[in-house]
Amino acid sequence: MTEEIIIAGFGGQGVLSMGKILAYSGVMQNQEVSWFPSYGPEMRGGTANVTVIVSDNRISSPILNQYDTAIILNQQSLDKFESCVKPGGVLLYDPNGIANPPTRKDIKIYKVEGTEEATKMGNAKTFNMIVLGGFLKIKPIVKMENVQKGLEKSLPERHHKLIPLNLQAIKKGMEVVEEVK
Repeated sequence: MTEEIIIAGFGGQGVLSMGKILAYSGVMQNQEVSWFPSYGPEMRGGTANVTVIVSDNRISSPILNQYDTAIILNQQSLDKFESCVKPGGVLLYDPNGIANPPTRKDIKIYKVEGTEEATKMGNAKTFNMIVLGGFLKIKPIVKMENVQKGLEKSLPERHHKLIPLNLQAIKKGMEVVEEVK
């Protein structure tokens, strides 16, 4: 099993940390992983993306042009990466801020109302974990106990008190993700 993923959005949406948690979760599962971030000098408000590869085999290169899955959090990223999903692949997006939804017919398209659900949970910072939960429902490439270990590994100790909230957000994302027909 090899899963090649691009996660893309604005800086400050938790794009890089979502990728880092996914990568650490793969490490906790004894898989080969690659975490390859890319962001502009603006950081917050500028575009950011990260390529994550989780595999049972050695990873030859972290640089990809096509992906099994694209997790898209803004219109600019959708415009840039929709065409980069392999035929038969998955595109998962949060519709908040997306004016022109994806149109491809040769991939599976899912949406997760991450922004809306984070607001309902009363914590906007859970947004990226809700989206991650949606992805893990569609493609359970890592087990939940390893996601918890990944959170413990990637979050500073002073933020470990937030792990239960993050796990709750992941479960919420698993509940609310839906396929777009």
